[in-house]
Amino acid sequence: MARVKRGNIARKRRNKVLRLARGFQGSNGRLFRTANQRVMKALCNAYRDRRRRKRDFRRLWIARINAAARINGLSYSRLIGGLKKADVRLNRKMLAQLAIVDPKGFSEVIASAKS
Repeated sequence: MARVKRGNIARKRRNKVLRLARGFQGSNGRLFRTANQRVMKALCNAYRDRRRRKRDFRRLWIARINAAARINGLSYSRLIGGLKKADVRLNRKMLAQLAIVDPKGFSEVIASAKS
C-alpha cells in the first residue's frame, strides 16, 4: 500500500480556526488549542443567538406597544384582540415603529381597535 502524505491539510485546518479566532483576547486568538475551544463555543453561541434574537426583538416590540397603548388607555392584550376583531393586519414590528415615530397615527390605530 502506498504511503499517504497529508501535505498542508492539518496546517490549513489550523489556520482556518485561527482565522475565525482573530480578535479574541490573549492566547484565545493565537494558540490553536485554546483558539479551537473558543471558536467552537463562539459558533455554538452564534447559532443559539440567531434564534434568540428573533424572540428578543419580539419582546422589545411588545414592551413598546404595551407602553404606548397604556398611554392611550388600553392594555396590550386588549389592543391586539381589538385589532384582530377589526381585521387590522399590522405586525408587532410595524406597530412598535408606529408607536415611536408617529404617536398620532398609533392613537388612530388604537381608536380602530377600541371600536
